[in-house]
Formats: sequence, C-alpha cells, structure tokens
Amino acid sequence: MEEIQHRTVEANGINIHIAEKGQGPIILFLHGFPELWYSWRHQIHALASLGYRAVAPDLRGFGDTDAPADGTSYTSLHVVGDIIGVLDAIGADRVFVVGHDWGAVMAWYLCLYRPDRVKALVNMSVPFSPRNPMRKPLESLRAQLGDDYYICRFQEPGVIETEFAEIGVDRVLKHFLTYRNPAPLFLPKGNAFGDDPATPIVLPSWLSEEEVHYYTTKYQKTGFTGGLNYYRSLNRNWELTAPFTGYQSKVPTKFIVGDHDMTYHAPGSKDFIHGGGLKKYVPLLEDVIVMEGVGHFIHEEKSDEINKHIYDFFQQF
Repeated sequence: MEEIQHRTVEANGINIHIAEKGQGPIILFLHGFPELWYSWRHQIHALASLGYRAVAPDLRGFGDTDAPADGTSYTSLHVVGDIIGVLDAIGADRVFVVGHDWGAVMAWYLCLYRPDRVKALVNMSVPFSPRNPMRKPLESLRAQLGDDYYICRFQEPGVIETEFAEIGVDRVLKHFLTYRNPAPLFLPKGNAFGDDPATPIVLPSWLSEEEVHYYTTKYQKTGFTGGLNYYRSLNRNWELTAPFTGYQSKVPTKFIVGDHDMTYHAPGSKDFIHGGGLKKYVPLLEDVIVMEGVGHFIHEEKSDEINKHIYDFFQQF
C-alpha cells in the first residue's frame, strides 16, 4: 500500500482514521462489514492515478477509528455526522461518494440528510430502502427469514461475538469474504457456518492470505462489536427517520450489484431495482449495472471494472 497516507482527524467527538492518496476532486469511499478502509485499496490507487483525491475512512467502530462503547451510538445520524465531520476536517465542501454494503446504506442516508455535500454517488450492493411506516425492519426480517437469518442472529449483544471468538477471527473473516451464495445467509447456533472447522477455506483468486491477514490483525484488536452495532441499530434508524418517510434521494446516482450477491436476491430486491421502485426513490438514478458471475465484494473481485465504472460516471460532473 505504498504512497497511501494515513492520519487521524477529530470529527463528531471521536477520532477517525482516514487513508488518502492523490490530488484533485475528492472521492469519499465508505466501506461495509466486515471491511475497513483497506477494502478500497484498488480504487484508491486507480482513482488517484486518474486525477482524483481518494479518501477512505475507517467508519465508527471499525479498524483504527474509535468505537464508542454505547451500542446506541451507531445510528445513521451518528455515522453521517462523522462523515460530515471528516469532510469539514479535510476542507471538503461537495464530494463524490462511493459506498458498499453498510457504506452504501450510510451513503443513501448521507444523500437524504445532506445532499448539499454530495456531487454524485456510485453505490454498490445495497439498493435504497424506502422506510415502511407500518413495520419495523427487524420484525419484517424475522417474519420473512426466521431467527437464524444472520441479521437476526447479530442482534443480541455478546452472543455472536462469543461464537465468532470460538471459531477464530481469521476463519470468520474468510467465511464472510468468500461467501458468494445468492441464497440468504443463515448462522445456526452452535454451527454458525455449517462446516468442519478443520477444513481449510480456499480463497478466491482476487483475495490473498496477506490481504486477509490485514483484516485479521485489525479485527483481532477491535473485535466485531463495532461493526455489529450497525445491524443492532436497524430499528433505531427506522424510528429516527420517521420524518423522512417517502423522501427521495436526489443525487445523481449509479448503482452496481453482482448477480451472485445475496442482497440482489433478497425478497423483493430485483423487482424493486428493475421494476421502477429504485428510480422512484432515486429520481436522478442514471444507471443500474448488474455484473454477471460476481459476488458481494464486487469492488475487490472485479476491481478494474469497478474503477472504470466509477471514473466514467464521475467524469460527467
């Protein structure tokens, strides 16, 4: 990771680690779970070489950024507050934004709360999710997919962390990073990933042992709780965003997803993306790209194609 600069900025009352490279218009990269700024390493180098300043923070609770102990401090308002604080700290007014997984969710919220700070958005894997005023998200997930569905299993503080500790940080990360089954992910108690722990996990060509080791060293230090607190804030986000029911994300947007990504196969997702729902709530949606044969970690698996998609879209502005 030569030439990438690292520093810590104070924003929204916490210390936030950022990685950055390049000069020019700023692209802010927002990672998901179980990722870090490091998930954007390919994009940072590529977009910096193409005339942009790439900035990738570790989000609150991840990596070298502070992880507040209070689990209620991980709502979209907290995280978007962090993002605005980072932009202020680095002297940025309006920026390009790229999000993936929870980073995509927070990018959607950023465009709801502070569209004045976003020039254009490339979001990956997780489409905009309009608020259903009649039902909380966790209740909907439990009704559809049951208590063993991974998001439901993440809810009780300490429980899944204990199971992950027994499995081992390295193995847990490999399970997540190599997962490419489009079916819903279930983590049954006592046998979370349903495999023989003595059987090695074979890494795909786009992910090396050295790269996994970087993630492992960080998660061994921090644990998984910070990242899991995002899932534990689902209902709290729903409660706090009541004023935004029916609201649209009015930022020029490109959306990209892999056809092997379980988010694409979530109940109702394809119909929403292709049937006019996404365009209704994101009226400035300019393009939807479905990449064939690609899983969830699309920006790592197909980094060259993703870099081109980002560059080509942002060049319009």
